[in-house]
Amino acid sequence: MAGQETGERIGALLDELAQRAGPEARDVADELVRCLMEFYGEGLARTVRLLRSAPDGADPLAVLTADELVSDLLILHDLHPEDTATRVGRALDKVRPYLGSHAGDVEVTGLDLEAADGPTLRLRLRGSCDGCPSSTQTVRWTIEEAVARIAPEVARIEVEGTTDGNPQPALLQILPHRPDDAPGGAAPAGEPGAAARWYELGRHALPTGERATGVTEVGGRALLLVRLPGQLYAYRDRCPLCAAGLAPAVLDGELLRCAGCGAAFDVRRAGRGEEGHLEPVPLLEEDGSVRVALPGELLGAGP
Repeated sequence: MAGQETGERIGALLDELAQRAGPEARDVADELVRCLMEFYGEGLARTVRLLRSAPDGADPLAVLTADELVSDLLILHDLHPEDTATRVGRALDKVRPYLGSHAGDVEVTGLDLEAADGPTLRLRLRGSCDGCPSSTQTVRWTIEEAVARIAPEVARIEVEGTTDGNPQPALLQILPHRPDDAPGGAAPAGEPGAAARWYELGRHALPTGERATGVTEVGGRALLLVRLPGQLYAYRDRCPLCAAGLAPAVLDGELLRCAGCGAAFDVRRAGRGEEGHLEPVPLLEEDGSVRVALPGELLGAGP
């Protein structure tokens, strides 16, 4: 169908909807069409910019698939050169350094592309910081974010976790759109079941140097960022023992020592301490950008 015919058909369908369902439904449909046009328009604009600026001899598909929005469009129309399993593997490889900080790892136990509810990915989570519930949940949110961005066609993930040696099956819902645009879930922030919301951090918020700390505010919450060689970590800015802020804490090798009570926490091992545990925050660092999640269950209503 030619472009002009398609436009005329869309207009006729909108008029028919208005007659059947009323003007309010027509307004919603108009907004939907506008959003779709903007989405595809931005995708086409990026495609042109990427191909024009690509170096001589570059693989056009590789150039296009490196862009998240264009890659999503290719996936949507079954034009992406990589299949779902390959992209899921890349997503999990991106989060494995983060999982290692929680003494954990993840393996794929199944990928059912013909499931009734949509493509379903089955994972087994190992380790997960020796039973720390907050660590287990942050790991799951981080996996969810990575998979949703690289393999958005996955409709849901079933994760078999391990806590204190006992299997704990849990279901993670992956929606067919960017996590940034996902609904907030059934529960409000701070209550069980609340969804994580992801934020991108500006460079000014990141600690500089090979070993450094810094406190930044994200979504109204104070977060402690700790940079160690090869990895960036994020925690709630609160000592679990004395409730003091961690801005003046001293970084001693890989241990963070609270200036208020002197308690030490292992930064690389998800904030473990002898008598308490820092509250880790999901973090993904890739391609020069850093994103953190604010799950209400972890941060609660406090500062």
